[in-house]
Amino acid sequence: MFCICKFVAPKKEKINFLQMLKKGSKLNSILTGTCPRCQNESMYLDKNPLHFSKLIKMHEKCSHCGLKYEIEPSFFYGAMYVSYALNVALSIATFVVSYLILESSIKNSFISILVANILLFPFVLRWSRNIYINMFVSYDKKFKK
Repeated sequence: MFCICKFVAPKKEKINFLQMLKKGSKLNSILTGTCPRCQNESMYLDKNPLHFSKLIKMHEKCSHCGLKYEIEPSFFYGAMYVSYALNVALSIATFVVSYLILESSIKNSFISILVANILLFPFVLRWSRNIYINMFVSYDKKFKK
């Protein structure tokens, strides 16, 4: 016996880029550096990553939800692996743009990679910490202190 079934594909929701940046999304917390649980306050003492003396100085815990940012001793050492991946991706993207699209020489392409990594270092450092903590803590709009 044969069964003829009609396959009905589920409707696809259109995902708007701005919806991914709304409060409650991981991307919002990663790009803004806010608390991953409540997303109400910045994790960093100084929001500007270009103030190098305060680049990695963080609040001990969130004043809204009480989340302790350093979940365990030396928690953010794991962010080095995320930073490595971000720097590799940045280097490959810079090489592709410089060498393949702009048709620079190999020497100039590697110089552009160095310049890009040096200029974006503070942002990559913060993003790697933000990504790392967001791998372990999720947004919870119902959480109360």
